[in-house]
Parts: sequence; C-alpha cells; structure tokens
Amino acid sequence: MSSNPRFDLTGRVAVITGGGKGIGKVYAQEFARAGAKVVAADIDGEAAQAVAQGIVTANGEAIGLRTDVSDEQATMDMAKAALDRFGGIDILINNASMMSVLPRRSWMEIPVKEWDDVMAVNLRGLFLAARAVVPAMKERGRGKIVNISSSRVWDGTPNRLHYTTSKAGVIGFTRALSRELGEFNINVNAVTPGMTLSETQLATTSNNYVATRASGRALNRDQFPDDLVGAVMFLSSPASDFITGQTVNVDGGKAMH
Repeated sequence: MSSNPRFDLTGRVAVITGGGKGIGKVYAQEFARAGAKVVAADIDGEAAQAVAQGIVTANGEAIGLRTDVSDEQATMDMAKAALDRFGGIDILINNASMMSVLPRRSWMEIPVKEWDDVMAVNLRGLFLAARAVVPAMKERGRGKIVNISSSRVWDGTPNRLHYTTSKAGVIGFTRALSRELGEFNINVNAVTPGMTLSETQLATTSNNYVATRASGRALNRDQFPDDLVGAVMFLSSPASDFITGQTVNVDGGKAMH
C-alpha cells in the first residue's frame, strides 16, 4: 500500500541547523528515514559529518556541515552547499540553539556577553538561516520553515532568563515572517518542546530538575526526542500547506494554550 502523499517527504531537501547532536540529530535521522535529503548543519562540524555519514550508510542522502548560524557568511555557505549537492531547498528546521551550556542562575548574575551570545545564536541565527535559504525556496515556489522555540515561554520558567526570552522571540519572529513569506507559498511555523531528554540535556541536567519540569503533564511520563519528530515532520510536509504563523506545543499536556 502506498503512503499518503500529504505526508510524503521523499526527495525534499531539508536543512537542519543544530543537526549534529541532541534533538537535531534525531530530526536529521528521521527526516532521512522519511525519504528527505538532509543537510545536517552544526557548530560541531565533526558531529554533523558523523550524522550525515550514518544516514548515507543507511542508504539515505545527506551532507554534514560546520555552520555557525550566528555568522552571516556561514549561513550563506550552508545554503550554497545544499544547492550544490541537492539542487534546491524545501525545508528549514531552525533548531540550532544555545542552551545546555548555560548555567541556571538569577538574571542579575547573567553576564552581558552571555546574554548577547544567546541572542546571537537563538534569534539572529534564525534570521540569518532563513534569509540564506528563502531565495532557493522562492525558486521552488514553495517552502517550509519550522522554528524551534520552547515550552518555557508558556510558564515563564526562571533562571535562564536570556534563553527563555530568546525562545519567546522565536514565536514573534515566526508570526511576522509568516506574513512576509505567505505570498511566496512559504509556510513558517514554530514548535515549543517541553523538557526533552536528549543526549545533550541528559549530560547537563539533574534527575531532580527533570522531575520538576515533568511534573503536571497530562501524559505522565518523560519526553524524548522522538516525541517531537511527528509535529516537526507534519509542519514540514504537504499536510500542513494551509497552516502558517502557528505555534504547536509538544510537552505532554503540561502547558495548554
């Protein structure tokens, strides 16, 4: 039995920032399994290349790139590499983010440089990555941009004020950009993940904090990267062609909006 074409990503070219580690690595692997041609872009170039090699070994198509999304030239190089290798760009998953390296502390103790670094990656990075790939999407006559925010914005989680603030900015960016790109048949949406037990999160988070963040979910269990894949793939597929400017919360029913 053939698959429903509304959900078919076969042959679509997906650029995934932060695609070398954590949740981004899972996005890259699962998009490849769904038939997409994957560009895994990450500040850790070796990790991105390892993800791409794993996809190729599994008979998929992928390239891995070292990309600093806060750098304009780097994002332009990322888009060019995707075009050179695959001939177009259909999907951008704006997943790269500065989070796990940030200490949890009072906002009064956050160094100004650290604040600026977070904004450079978490907001300027979205802006630059989108600007780099949109010309190729216009050439296609379609495109899907999915921006990864955080469920922290719904409850105002403290002690990483710069991170929470940047992720709230992702939602405003998504709404405004969707109106600027709608005429080109490019959809822009966002996802707000809850506390997700990715490899990077597990390396930097105590069990007690995980339990605190998971408390109050309607679905009483831990959240894993696989729990996010369906929503992100849906927003990247033809099934969501008339959805834009929206934010989908995926946190097991802790926050409801």
